[in-house]
Amino acid sequence: MNCGEEMCSVKWSYDLHCGEYTLNLNKKTLIMGILNVTPDSFSDGGNYDEVNAAVSHAREMVAGGADIIDIGGESTRPGFAKVSVEEELRRVIPMIRAISKEVKVPISIDTYKAEVAKQAIEAGAHVINDIWGAKAEPKIAEVAARYNVPIILMHNRDNTNYRNLMADMIADLYESVKIAKDAGVPDENIILDPGIGFAKTVEQNLEVMRNLEKLNVLGYPVLLATSRKSFIGHVLDLPVEERVEGTGASVCLGIEKGCEMIRVHDVKEMARMAKMMDAMIGKGGK
Repeated sequence: MNCGEEMCSVKWSYDLHCGEYTLNLNKKTLIMGILNVTPDSFSDGGNYDEVNAAVSHAREMVAGGADIIDIGGESTRPGFAKVSVEEELRRVIPMIRAISKEVKVPISIDTYKAEVAKQAIEAGAHVINDIWGAKAEPKIAEVAARYNVPIILMHNRDNTNYRNLMADMIADLYESVKIAKDAGVPDENIILDPGIGFAKTVEQNLEVMRNLEKLNVLGYPVLLATSRKSFIGHVLDLPVEERVEGTGASVCLGIEKGCEMIRVHDVKEMARMAKMMDAMIGKGGK
């Protein structure tokens, strides 16, 4: 891929402004705790679809080291059933309202639907996490711009056919960045996600992991979301509930390769690994 001057010249701020909260991207690896309020998510479906249980788990994750809580109301596991905007809102809005009153960290809304993102922000969410990189509903970028909130643009596509995996991924992500910027989202509100487990075979996921540093050409912070995913299960031949160690290995590699944020289920364990990795690589100057 021919990297144009505009792409390579972007510089991000080391502070991510999330409403009343400010997260420093340089001081430490940031921990995003996963809270799925769905009946069918691949790892924790049905566990936290009641408000009190969700609030309790959010508190537990913050106590364990979560810097941000990611709330999702539609499963993204293979073969997941799509839900309507109305149903997704019914699931997430009460959770966002309740959790935002109980924990003192930013909340992100895991959705690709513009209307869900809009109402979630109005209910108290601070970040949009879009698994389609603003390509499913480009208006979601307009929502991010209008409310001046960060947006996480994940790599995704409808197939696993790549001529050159990393070059094609970077080109795909740049398209997402362009959608966001054309909508008015400033550089400092853009975060990228390589989309591990989406539109990639096991071998392609491993190749992306080996080459994460190449995403730096785009100039934006990177969130890595590998937690309990199937490529780990394939390598280790283990079910979802036994993938903590494999997740930890992927997290450590991601941090070593420069990822600023990790999205995980097992917050306490991964926060400890991240803290140790940060110390070893000298992140934050310590």
